[in-house]
Amino acid sequence: SSLVQPTALQECHFCTLGTMYRTAACLSSLAVVSGKVYFSETFGSGWEDRWTVSEWKKSDGTAGKWVASAGKWFTNEAEDTGVQTGEDSRFFGLAAGFDSFSNAGKDLIIQYQAKYEKDIECGGGYVKIGPKMSDPKTFGDPTPYNIMFGPDKCGYTKRTHLIFNYKGKNVLKKSDLAYKQENDGTSHVYRLVLKPDNTVLVEVDGEKLYEGSMKEDWELLAPKEILDPEDKKPSDWVDASMMDDPEDKKPEDWVTEKRIVDSAAKKPDDWDDEEDGEWE
Repeated sequence: SSLVQPTALQECHFCTLGTMYRTAACLSSLAVVSGKVYFSETFGSGWEDRWTVSEWKKSDGTAGKWVASAGKWFTNEAEDTGVQTGEDSRFFGLAAGFDSFSNAGKDLIIQYQAKYEKDIECGGGYVKIGPKMSDPKTFGDPTPYNIMFGPDKCGYTKRTHLIFNYKGKNVLKKSDLAYKQENDGTSHVYRLVLKPDNTVLVEVDGEKLYEGSMKEDWELLAPKEILDPEDKKPSDWVDASMMDDPEDKKPEDWVTEKRIVDSAAKKPDDWDDEEDGEWE
């Protein structure tokens, strides 16, 4: 598959203060002998000019503010500075663009780093790669995308999302990928590799979270067998799971009495009529 006019996007719904992104999106395409980086961002000086803040929720007052921060814990404040969600329970979105490209015949790698310094009750810290937008300020949940990748949690439902858009439909993985963004306050690196043979590799902190086939684990292709739309219930169909056999007949030696005398039975030698009753 190929991506047409992709845009690197960062979206975070109902995020909690302290969610920090060191590298919002790093896209590269690897051929057999060489690779090319299409987009990379470390949120150094001037990042506000390279990114557009979403105004999708501005009108209803629920849009959050992004701030530059190294967070509570860091080794080198200048080198470890990223963008951080600056308010609790708000909608956050950032968008940045890059040149159109195709990943046909190449491995496509999407990688970014996220740190949760507080637990999130309901929200996600994922990236979306999608078509170029005419106005990045409108970026939000309704915005079309090609790939959505990253952690998402709401209550007891939590997973690492990996969604592909195919023929206008956002297709979720048949089974969820494990959620790795627990409340430990440490950074986690998310890495997605899409290969030319339509297989996928997902790693978190260098450990394999999933490897498999898009064809097998996403319902992207039409099923090999479908219900016949012209099929109808026969007029003589019986809904009852069991019914009388119209050909069944009573056997000639059928006995109607519920109890019959055993002709072979004999009175035991130790039978006592006074204690055991009269032998019948």
